[in-house]
Amino acid sequence: MTRLRVLAAMSGGVDSAVAAARAAAAGHDVTGVHLALSRNPSSYRSGARGCCTLEDARDARRAADVIGIPFYVWDMAEQFHASVVQDFVAEYARGHTPNPCLRCNEKIKFTAVLDRAVALGFDAVCTGHHARLEATPGTTGQRRLVRSVDAAKDQSYVLGVLTSEQLSRALFPLGDTTKDRVRQEAAALGLAVADKPDSHDVCFIADGDTRAFLQRQLGSAPGQIVDADGAVMGSHDGSYGFTIGQRKGLAIGRPAADGRPRYVLSIEPTSRTVIVGPPEALEVRQIEAARPVWSGCAPPSEPLHCLVQLRAHGAVYPAVCTPAGDGVTVRLREPARGVAPGQAAVFYDGDAVLGSATISATARSAA
Repeated sequence: MTRLRVLAAMSGGVDSAVAAARAAAAGHDVTGVHLALSRNPSSYRSGARGCCTLEDARDARRAADVIGIPFYVWDMAEQFHASVVQDFVAEYARGHTPNPCLRCNEKIKFTAVLDRAVALGFDAVCTGHHARLEATPGTTGQRRLVRSVDAAKDQSYVLGVLTSEQLSRALFPLGDTTKDRVRQEAAALGLAVADKPDSHDVCFIADGDTRAFLQRQLGSAPGQIVDADGAVMGSHDGSYGFTIGQRKGLAIGRPAADGRPRYVLSIEPTSRTVIVGPPEALEVRQIEAARPVWSGCAPPSEPLHCLVQLRAHGAVYPAVCTPAGDGVTVRLREPARGVAPGQAAVFYDGDAVLGSATISATARSAA
């Protein structure tokens, strides 16, 4: 085995700690680094609910001490704010639904961190993501991303934006292991984070209230909630507080004529209008997606039959992906609901990631 100089990104959670320990046990020269992503850590979520707190930094340092590896903290708050937080706010202002974890992996962990690591002489970046890497068929030395053996914890979707070059310098030691086994291994190693709960929600929204956070950033922007015929159903303080497929929190005063619940069908930020309707109106069969990244195959020149996943831990749909200018057109063989611009479409061949693209528009029927 080739001994590598590895930079282990340690969030302060159990997954990244065990991943670093495994890399060290495999004989690599490992250095741990915690990314300080908050401009004001005390304002970020405390305890185990986030991944950017002062407590997380201390947990990461203690884990590095137990493993016996050097440890540093890198201040990346400005890059994180510009590439993740501001992108998150701008996308919602456009009526889109972004995934900040996906953007963090793309812009921070595997661009800013990896670039700095390579400049410092490291060969690879190691993280605690639940995903695998395997040789790409028909290539020499190229690797592609594959789902974790633990389907419930699989994170290949949020890593689907990575390029083949970035994957060539990545290590995901936990892809062959269930989360239960990771916790058992952490306990056996004497890591205090063995029982630490998983982080969830958006780490930079301290109280978990996305709508209130966006209102503080974007201000009040009142508008109307209407049905597909234009009849006014209610009002709101900002269209950015809604997402496609949303049912709760619509505050519609009048019940539908048929008594059925209504869902957000579309958002028009220019007119500040939120359109609602029945669940079947959410069904889409065609998706336009931009900025494709093909990490597991050559960019297709003709229709590609594949599977597509449209949200983290969401359903997988058989599809045909066709190149269309600088983007791709995705035709689903069965309809999907609640597909929003700004989300990622990640393409699979079985469990292997072929590539990804950002959803820009949807249509109810395929051409």
